[in-house]
Amino acid sequence: MGQNLVIIPTYNEIENIDKMVRTVFSLPRNFDLLIVDDGSPDGTANHVLQLQKEFPGQLHLEERKGKMGLGTAYIHGFKWALTRHYDYIFEMDCDFSHNPADLVRLLEACEKGADVAVGSRYTKGGKVTNWPIGRIMMSYFASVYVRMVLWIGVKDTTAGFKCYRRKVLETLELDNIKFMGYAFQIEMKYRAIKKGFKIVEVPIMFTDRILGVSKMSTKIFKEAFVGVVQMRFSPR
Repeated sequence: MGQNLVIIPTYNEIENIDKMVRTVFSLPRNFDLLIVDDGSPDGTANHVLQLQKEFPGQLHLEERKGKMGLGTAYIHGFKWALTRHYDYIFEMDCDFSHNPADLVRLLEACEKGADVAVGSRYTKGGKVTNWPIGRIMMSYFASVYVRMVLWIGVKDTTAGFKCYRRKVLETLELDNIKFMGYAFQIEMKYRAIKKGFKIVEVPIMFTDRILGVSKMSTKIFKEAFVGVVQMRFSPR
């Protein structure tokens, strides 16, 4: 197995998956790729199976039955990665809102001492493009709210583009992660900080998806809003 594993959860990403796989494998650093597909009816998983013939040993697929949540997909991928002894494990979206080229910068941040490197929209140098102003404001002030409630210094608390050293995932007791929607990303950062791990924010350009359909919903956002308070006052 390689040293670096990128985990990408998918549900109906047939329009993006081929380009994403080829882009990751064209980067100047070597990355293996694990697609965790939740029974996409559009054939995403079948296309990955075809691509595996072209990229044997690098491209991996885990198929699950139906939509089980973003957090469970990542937890599944983390456990898969740990049993195969990867040193650096990444999270990213399939829709190109995260630029695959930034994987190299996240990796370098961890190689230079970060335990968790976060691709950040709201740290100095970070930007958001192709989002309506209302969505930008909602996302920005959501991060402000999280920082105020949890007393943490991460500016982009909801970011889902990250690199972990394996020791972080080994330490965080993955079976005890409570939240599986939008709040999952917040909880993972909060737990890492509480365990004493060093988080470094790497500025990125975040671009809203062009192809496919967003998975964001009011229910997911509400879980995060309430979940932050629960995290803050949890006895754990």
